[in-house]
Amino acid sequence: MAPTPGDTPTLPGTVLVIGACGQLGLELTAALRQRYAPHNVVAADVRAPKNPDALAGGPFELLDVLDKDRLEDLIRQYRPVQVYHLAALLSATAEKDPMFAWKLNMDGLLNVLNLAVQYRVPQVYWPSSIAVFGPDTPREHTPQTTVMNPNTVYGISKLAGEQWCEWYHRHHGLDVRSLRYPGLIGYKSLPGGGTTDYAVDIYHKAVAGEDFECFLKEDTYLPMMYMPDALKATLDLMHAPAGHIKVRTSYNLGAMSFAPADITAAIQQEIPGFQVSYVPDGRQAIADSWPASIDDSAARADWGWAPAFDLAKMTQDMLVHLKDLVVA
Repeated sequence: MAPTPGDTPTLPGTVLVIGACGQLGLELTAALRQRYAPHNVVAADVRAPKNPDALAGGPFELLDVLDKDRLEDLIRQYRPVQVYHLAALLSATAEKDPMFAWKLNMDGLLNVLNLAVQYRVPQVYWPSSIAVFGPDTPREHTPQTTVMNPNTVYGISKLAGEQWCEWYHRHHGLDVRSLRYPGLIGYKSLPGGGTTDYAVDIYHKAVAGEDFECFLKEDTYLPMMYMPDALKATLDLMHAPAGHIKVRTSYNLGAMSFAPADITAAIQQEIPGFQVSYVPDGRQAIADSWPASIDDSAARADWGWAPAFDLAKMTQDMLVHLKDLVVA
């Protein structure tokens, strides 16, 4: 029987978050510090956050995950019981610099996995993505196990990474866990180079009173998730008993699916004068190769996953928080 969602125990020891300045990293670090003693959650990134207060609640370390010696020094110093490895080049950005994207996404992961085995790190978390799927994958209710032939550097690296995670679990007994995130939407950071990032930027433009030019067609359906649900899923997965984790590549994770026209309509319910135009660019081809909706029944059955936000609830919450940030 799966654990009750959100019923996670207190974790003794230190947590290391690599890539802590990214969209997911900032919020996951904050969530971990809220759950545990803040000084026990070590944030690390290749450069300091633009906002000095963003990670001020606990220790911060400069780290290029490709620098294995520096990474080893931090693991030896802090002896983490969990490592969250989030550093990666995202889909649209990776297509502009494919060789560096491959190096960062693959060598960074292998550095973490090898050092986790060497220093007996009890748990590693590494995020995958719906980018692992491809144009021949069933687009509706994409199954946990199906045809996977990604056609982006980001997707190729994530698919290879999933197989490495499973291999390290099988050959070394490493408790590495992963989620295939859909597009993530949050109000605490700006877009970071992903194909689904229009669904973040559109809210910022709406609150600023500006029109929005969308780089996807209005009827392009993609799986999406509000950041609070993504954080909940990550923490629930990492605190589920090991015996409940039956997928050691990466779990499908779903919440909602919508197109740009849907999110526009949801915003117009709150801001009637908001206007959107559609000028598809190269990111349209990437979106067209991804699922439109996700079958996450394995995550629901194994460790009790259930999202809390739909499009309307997310839109109301996003706009309230972004307006508060503008006022502040």
